[in-house]
Amino acid sequence: MLSRARIAWGWGSGLAFAVLCAPAWSDPNTDPASAAPQGQPSGVLNPATPPPPPTGIMRWFDPSTAPFLPVPLIGVDPDSGTTLGLLPVKLVTDANNDITRIIAPDILHNPFFGYGGHARIYDYPSADTQWSAIAGIDERVQRSFDAEYQTGRLRERRWSINASLVYSHDGTPRFFGIGNQSPAIAETDYTQQQELAQIQVGLNLSHVWQLLYTGRVQVVDVTPGTLEGIASLQSRFGHILGIGTSEQILNRISIVYDTRDDITAPTRGMEWVAYVGAAAPHGLINESMYSETGVDGRDFWQILPTTILATHVSLRYLPTAHDVPFWALSSLGGDQSAIGGDQPLRGYGPGRYYDRDAFSATAELRQRIATINAVSSHVELELTPFVDVGRVFSQTSTFPLSRLHSVGGIGVRGIARPFVVGYVDFGYGNEGLAVFTGINYPF
Repeated sequence: MLSRARIAWGWGSGLAFAVLCAPAWSDPNTDPASAAPQGQPSGVLNPATPPPPPTGIMRWFDPSTAPFLPVPLIGVDPDSGTTLGLLPVKLVTDANNDITRIIAPDILHNPFFGYGGHARIYDYPSADTQWSAIAGIDERVQRSFDAEYQTGRLRERRWSINASLVYSHDGTPRFFGIGNQSPAIAETDYTQQQELAQIQVGLNLSHVWQLLYTGRVQVVDVTPGTLEGIASLQSRFGHILGIGTSEQILNRISIVYDTRDDITAPTRGMEWVAYVGAAAPHGLINESMYSETGVDGRDFWQILPTTILATHVSLRYLPTAHDVPFWALSSLGGDQSAIGGDQPLRGYGPGRYYDRDAFSATAELRQRIATINAVSSHVELELTPFVDVGRVFSQTSTFPLSRLHSVGGIGVRGIARPFVVGYVDFGYGNEGLAVFTGINYPF
């Protein structure tokens, strides 16, 4: 699945605030539906007649009766700065109180790009099929559209399909040079316009084994940056490959072993992916761009009913790498992991380190601390200390575990099962504090 950290970075914080502002806290080991009223012993019915639902303007202040939940939007990102706005969230639930649709437009202000807004819809027809569409525009620079459709998620049928269309015009990316020791003082910015179409087709050999094909057509245009006080990439790295317009067609074959008990919020099991691929300007398998091979693993252990140890490791190599634009190299930084793509290092912004090959590893302890009743749905609140390590390197002979960058931090997550996870992660590295918000777990 494609990472949406840049395209929809405000929505995750909105969900987190919806969780934090909602009423009715309960013990994480207690079913909220069975909790006794305050002042009553467990198992004793409250004889008092429940109060009537609020009417008039007061219904807007009660999550159970409001037509939507007005949520403060606070988006924080090392590259984007602090974004403030309002997110009116409408949740549609079924008879089991599972969320089946989320409608979440917003209005916002960003110090770099002015006023703007997004329209979002996430639809969950079933556990096996879901789709989403997001579009946004700001006064200056920022434009985005992201649509995704998934079916066969449970692998109970022969085929699984995931299709994505992405357009973005983004003024936030940074570039510090190539190498594991690229200095912070070399920071530059650039504007990236991207058009991307991707299809993933999985042949389900069994419930746990899958043969997956990924095809991607991508056009990236790198132009001068627009942010005041930061040098433009072209002024400092004008010779680097990837400036201007680059095209590539990627073909990748993966073998997937997946025993996770849930795709969105797993509590036990593992997913391991081994892949090989090649990309070229016109889709030919040759040495004009690069070949890739790698492995990506995610493991989940349920230590206690409310405590999950989650780990992730990724190792990517480019055996042949001729005429590769810098944005197609292996990279570390940011808050999301993409198989065969960017890897997290949550004390730094996206793309902080680039080079030919990359190693990364993460461990986080997902501790449920409360369950909340919010807008006809149950939301679990997690507190998650985490550690990220990783490095990039140019020689295959390099030992991946040497000279690692490390980040420690803590995350706050809200989970509305079975489909929705929102998070706020605070990471601290050698260059200071970074804060990320978004949807879905980092891995």
